[in-house]
Amino acid sequence: MSNKLEVIGVGMGRTGTNSLKLALEELGYGPCYHMKEVMDRPDRLKAWRRILDGGRQNWGEMYQGFQSTLDWPGAYYWRELAEAYPKAKVILTVRDPQRWADSMYKTMFQWPLRRRNRLQRWGYAFLSVVNPPAVAEARMLDKVWNKIFQGREFTHLGDREFAINAFLEHNAEVAAYISADRLLVYQVSDGWEPLCEFLGAPVPDKPFPRVNDAQEFQKDISSRNLKYTLQVVAGSTVLSMLALGITLALTHVLP
Repeated sequence: MSNKLEVIGVGMGRTGTNSLKLALEELGYGPCYHMKEVMDRPDRLKAWRRILDGGRQNWGEMYQGFQSTLDWPGAYYWRELAEAYPKAKVILTVRDPQRWADSMYKTMFQWPLRRRNRLQRWGYAFLSVVNPPAVAEARMLDKVWNKIFQGREFTHLGDREFAINAFLEHNAEVAAYISADRLLVYQVSDGWEPLCEFLGAPVPDKPFPRVNDAQEFQKDISSRNLKYTLQVVAGSTVLSMLALGITLALTHVLP
């Protein structure tokens, strides 16, 4: 197994990156670093927040043990990665912009603790005090979101148009920057053939992996919402019991 990245995915999230991750691993380019490799890993969340805040970029350390990478947050640093690994192949995953925006709204926009309303802001503030690691994911995602979409959401038409323009501009910048012999502009619906031809790999005798990522993502969101709700309830209970204990203690001490 190589100690360097051999394939760099530079497409934005929600462009079939999870299916492509499975495909690359099937072709021998695994393990593949994906957003899923970051979530629930405090060390990786902390490392990415440091980089997103302008800290030192040690890609060799970040991607140690991985042969490929896809999705955010790595895709935001596509130029740096392409330069750090000049021999790596580059894959730009694309899809219809309107369908991409719809998928973003149903998934990334719905991520827990994004602080879109008063209740979420309160939950975020509360967990930041009683359980700081619980908000680590939201902090990292906010940094990515702010850099790519300037903090805009997908609730208003103007925000949606801004996001689609950012999506199209990103794709155009990649196509203009990466040499054609090194770049594959790819839709996962195209299956094995263009991917295998680009990588010089034999076409597997099995169907291309098709992952219903949106449904899986939404299940993950529901699970995390439940987890955070239970953490808020547990934290509130502990604080309430502590307050009650202090009150009872004071009633016995003070006349």
